[in-house]
Amino acid sequence: MADIRFSSRFSIAFQSNKTPAEYEALADLVDTYGFDVVSVYNDLLFQPALGPLILMARRLRHAQIGPAALNPFTIHPVEIAGQAAFLDMISNGRAYLGLARGAWLEQIGVESRRPVQALREAALIVQHLLRRDPAAFEGDVFRLTAGTGLNYTPARDRVPIMIGTWGRQTAAMAGQVADEIKIGGSANPAMVGYLAPALRKGEEMAGRQAGSVGVCLGAVCVVDEDRAAARDYVRHDLALYLPVVARLDPTLNDPDLLAALQAADARRDHAAIRAMISDDILDRFAFAGAPADIIRQVERLIDAGATRVEFGTPHGLTPSTGIRLLGAKVLPSLPPL
Repeated sequence: MADIRFSSRFSIAFQSNKTPAEYEALADLVDTYGFDVVSVYNDLLFQPALGPLILMARRLRHAQIGPAALNPFTIHPVEIAGQAAFLDMISNGRAYLGLARGAWLEQIGVESRRPVQALREAALIVQHLLRRDPAAFEGDVFRLTAGTGLNYTPARDRVPIMIGTWGRQTAAMAGQVADEIKIGGSANPAMVGYLAPALRKGEEMAGRQAGSVGVCLGAVCVVDEDRAAARDYVRHDLALYLPVVARLDPTLNDPDLLAALQAADARRDHAAIRAMISDDILDRFAFAGAPADIIRQVERLIDAGATRVEFGTPHGLTPSTGIRLLGAKVLPSLPPL
């Protein structure tokens, strides 16, 4: 399988909770800076990512763009392939596709059975359809009969695929079929080293060159010249998802903290969760502080082996202020990945 590397170093991600005019204005602002990738989350019960991606792709001139991420349990891989193909046309061949197991599916009665195999087959089916392969696809989870194909010509016969994961089993699978893994909700350099051996094993099993598959880390980001205000502000956003991601981080060896987070989350006590977010926890799971703080955090990730870093919403005390600080003060000071 030929490798398509993400032509990227630093990216910015948006939640899908905005108006069409807001997406267009944000794309115009992002386009004035050196962001390599623009992502839109596809979280359950928010707007589907495809709409915002189409609006933003028409305003962005250079950045790759894609969803972070779709899952094969609420969207069949055939539909995922169609979304990827259309976004690639709209963006003139700059689309990428993010795939992940998905979260909160139990709220809508959807089971994520055999998630590693389902993700593997979803990635393979997307590429199968984009290259217009007429052969049947015989998977354990998904199948296509011979002759099943897209009724139009895609812009490209392959798009870069990112697979979101915190686990070694999925990382090993991604080493065989993907172009990148993303550890979503993490700014922890230790996670790169934790997943790297499994990722390289997958590459070896598939006969791919070591280092073919990149490693992205992305997390909520708040940057402001007022360091204390930025770090206080980010705690409000982090409190919403920390109980989920903290238990995924195997380098966080603190069972008492994990139990306390789960208990507070069960009673929806976000104030209690915020009180548990020490400076160390904050730096593991978010980018927060003055521009110099963000630069130091990213440099640690680069030193650990990350190939892409993604700054997640809300970016600053106001989105526009955060984007401007990231674009004008953080990006120009960072070394290449």
